[in-house]
Amino acid sequence: MAHHAGTIARAGVAAAALAACTPAADVSSMGSFNPDYRGIETILLDGDLVNFRVAMTGARDNADVDAYARCAAAQYALIRGAGFARHVRTNVAQTGAIWRGDAVYTISAALPRGFRTIDAEVTVRDCGSLGIPTV
Repeated sequence: MAHHAGTIARAGVAAAALAACTPAADVSSMGSFNPDYRGIETILLDGDLVNFRVAMTGARDNADVDAYARCAAAQYALIRGAGFARHVRTNVAQTGAIWRGDAVYTISAALPRGFRTIDAEVTVRDCGSLGIPTV
């Protein structure tokens, strides 16, 4: 029985890791969505640690702002010759109709440790198909 429980636990960890590497859900299929992407500011914090500040209107919730920042991070990684990024944190604030995201990612050539990693090439392609601009 202990062997079976260990197998189930490993499968759960593997599934969580795989889910973290997959692109965001198709937010365009969740009803009326008419975003206006207002720009991306990129700030190199230290070495491979990068801050992305994004602004938009028409967001439905924090997930839309988070997706915009993730797309910026993925494109930035490719521009810098890296294939991956790992999400550190995202803060989202709304003032009137304007949503702002303040996200931090680490950028790396190799798949970083952790559960919140993204494959930059796949993510940029997905962002394009969703109409989300990148850097």
